[in-house]
Amino acid sequence: MAIHPTAVVSPDAEIGNNVEIGPYAIIEGNVKIGDDCYIDAHVKIGQYTTIGPRCRIYMGAYIGAEPQDHRFYKGIESYTEIGSDTVLREYVTVHRPPFEFQKTVVGNHVLLMCFVHVGHDSVIADQVTIANNTVLGGHVQIARGAVLSADIRVHQFCRIGSVAMIAAAATVLQDVPPFCLTDHEGRVAGVNTIGLRRIGMASGPRLALRNAVRTYFFKGLNGKNALEEIESSEIPPEVQHFANFIKESSRGIVSGTARTALDASAE
Repeated sequence: MAIHPTAVVSPDAEIGNNVEIGPYAIIEGNVKIGDDCYIDAHVKIGQYTTIGPRCRIYMGAYIGAEPQDHRFYKGIESYTEIGSDTVLREYVTVHRPPFEFQKTVVGNHVLLMCFVHVGHDSVIADQVTIANNTVLGGHVQIARGAVLSADIRVHQFCRIGSVAMIAAAATVLQDVPPFCLTDHEGRVAGVNTIGLRRIGMASGPRLALRNAVRTYFFKGLNGKNALEEIESSEIPPEVQHFANFIKESSRGIVSGTARTALDASAE
């Protein structure tokens, strides 16, 4: 374990084996840091934070910060959990919840690039990548394998489905279903074909997903009728997951792009 002499580490913090803590870092009490982690200079790890093994947290990040929420008051015990093998780059901020015993969670093998903000009560699943300057409001849920490009704004309580990809500079105001690709305005433009190939999805389910996305977003049907058509015949589990995500939405689903709708109508 290598702790720089200028670092301030609470005696109540639990530091694992082979952890490196850089100059002027601050580790508060009730913090647990797993084995083989790297904590860079000027990082602050707030109280009630747990960091899994082999994480790398870069300069200026603040993990477990108090939430930006009027309902928070000093003395609330709420938690921040970071999984294993996760990388938090420079000036990332992750805020804990304003309510007792609730959690903000960042999963395993996640990459949060510079200046990403994760609002209170958000949950980021495993293998998610979020690029520079993207901001997640409170209570946002990002499912496994999703990719968010740079400069994105995600409204509080929105969900982004597994293996979805959000284009740069988008503003996401409603839920984005799994496996979808959005444009720069946050509207669904089609299926994230490259992402599906990267996870090894076979061509059959990929084609079925493409047809389901076309039916839901680009055939001019309302949501209920589109789902009925999608589920009117036997469908693979991937398409059922897509349909279930839509049915479980409380914020509603983002729209499709007008250009793609015109293209679809011409086929």
